[in-house]
Amino acid sequence: MTEQIHDIAATPVLENALVRLEPLSTVHHDALAEAVKDGELWRSWYTRVPSPDQVGEEIERRLALQQQGQMAPWAVVDPATGTAVGMTTYMQIEVTHRRLEIGSTWLGRLAQGTGINPAMKLLMLQRAFEELDCIAVEFRTHWHNHQSRAAIAWLGAKQDGVLRNHLIMDNGTLRDTVVFSILDSEWPAVRAGLLHRLERRR
Repeated sequence: MTEQIHDIAATPVLENALVRLEPLSTVHHDALAEAVKDGELWRSWYTRVPSPDQVGEEIERRLALQQQGQMAPWAVVDPATGTAVGMTTYMQIEVTHRRLEIGSTWLGRLAQGTGINPAMKLLMLQRAFEELDCIAVEFRTHWHNHQSRAAIAWLGAKQDGVLRNHLIMDNGTLRDTVVFSILDSEWPAVRAGLLHRLERRR
């Protein structure tokens, strides 16, 4: 079981023409601190994105969770520039139930709408279903994060429900969490849809 957990928490390089996911490391710090300044993402009241001076602490937090087998953290790199433009992870890893969540994701504003996000999700979903033998992959977001909810639905995920008063945010507000998932039986259709979207960008 321990070996299985650490297999899922491993972070091999995943890449295609639009994005490269690299194992998160302190070498990504400066680029990520610059990326998060783009659009001042940390100021949004309904998300948890590190401020520029918190990026180092966030990298260390994610790497510590990886050592415990609880997270697989990647830096999101734009292959056109070789620069890290965001972060993403596998989290809520449940080996026994062959499930995980794709989350704790953010992209700098200039990387949004470029095709990086669906290209990244294609790589992560492909690894989850085809290499790690998951039967379900979850996505969770704040009820008020309409951009994120739309992007998740656009991937082909279906809404499972809403967890009311699920989390207390750092600003003291209560978060209703919207839960989406993709099942292994749905993966072929989701994969075809993502590939079609990415082909149209070429």
